Amino acid sequence: MKPDKNNQGRRALLRGAALLGLGAFAGCTGRAAAPGRPAAPAAGPRAAKAMRPSLYRLQPLAGYGPPLAAPTRLPVRRAPILRMDTPDASMVLTFDDGPDPLYTPHILQTLREHGVRAMFFVCGEQVEWNKDLLREMADDGHVVGNHTWTHPLLTSMSRSAMRSEIARTCEIIDDTIGEPPTWFRAPYGAWNRNAFRIGAELGMEPLAWTVDTNDWAEPGTRSIVRTVRAGAAPGVVVLSHDAGGNRSQSVAALRTYLPELLDSGYRVTVPRRRGA
Repeated sequence: MKPDKNNQGRRALLRGAALLGLGAFAGCTGRAAAPGRPAAPAAGPRAAKAMRPSLYRLQPLAGYGPPLAAPTRLPVRRAPILRMDTPDASMVLTFDDGPDPLYTPHILQTLREHGVRAMFFVCGEQVEWNKDLLREMADDGHVVGNHTWTHPLLTSMSRSAMRSEIARTCEIIDDTIGEPPTWFRAPYGAWNRNAFRIGAELGMEPLAWTVDTNDWAEPGTRSIVRTVRAGAAPGVVVLSHDAGGNRSQSVAALRTYLPELLDSGYRVTVPRRRGA
């Protein structure tokens, strides 16, 4: 995600939209209290022939092995992972900033229709309001990653404040779905040594992206689709968003480019555990 000079306004807009039901789709320490959020609306994707999930598509990337049972301190990386090593035409779709009751259900429904899995880098404050959506992600086999509690610019924070942002999110994810996250993504893609070190201490690998759809800027559905088409390649990690603003374009774009990728022979899947 690109840096946003109006981060506080973006967050306020998100909260207001979720609380008022506005939008195009009417769609590891202590915790802070948060107001209740409305239940997620029923998904209403465009009419399409339901596809039976393919075991091939659902199979995680080869060579990653079974998931680790508990967080294990990892070596500290100096740079985030940008793409996955894969022997076949596999790609990874990732969605940041959610879960959101207006848009996340539609993304989950589209992924479910095509029998594929994705990665969701969630914010703790969003999880607190939408735990059922997080459980739905996990139940569908998607990978849940850590995207901090409030989506701050980590490079401007003290180490203790940064650790609180990341650790609190680990805890609420673990408490909600029964396992801690093993992947971490810094908001805005802003990493520093402390971010890498804290993530490693909490058992998470840092994942960035290869293709940025720039959907955070609402460039238009066609623009998002063109970006994914142009960047498609084995091992590519695609960055999109399911929260943080009006994500109707992101929802519509996924409905177009996902079947195109599959028809072109790509396998859309997720890494099974840490490491690259």
